[in-house]
Amino acid sequence: MSDRPELDELIDRLVHMSRLSRSEAAHLVDEVLAFFGEPLEEFVRRRHGALQRNGCSNRESFARVQEEIAQRRFRVARLTERQIRRLIYG
Repeated sequence: MSDRPELDELIDRLVHMSRLSRSEAAHLVDEVLAFFGEPLEEFVRRRHGALQRNGCSNRESFARVQEEIAQRRFRVARLTERQIRRLIYG
């Protein structure tokens, strides 16, 4: 049993459908939840930094972050470039 009983069914399903052990399946579920649970502000800063390290200009990275926010599970309206800039730089 996991420490979150509501996830036991999901963990059981992963074990049944894959070669994962129960502890590996539980770890995978925790990682996925952490990935999708990342706060918007942290996501914007992390992605902007990663895009800059890959040579994207601010304009390119702001546009890319806008697109990625729309594809993720954030419950926010579409952010403008200015809002993204304020999240990054304050």
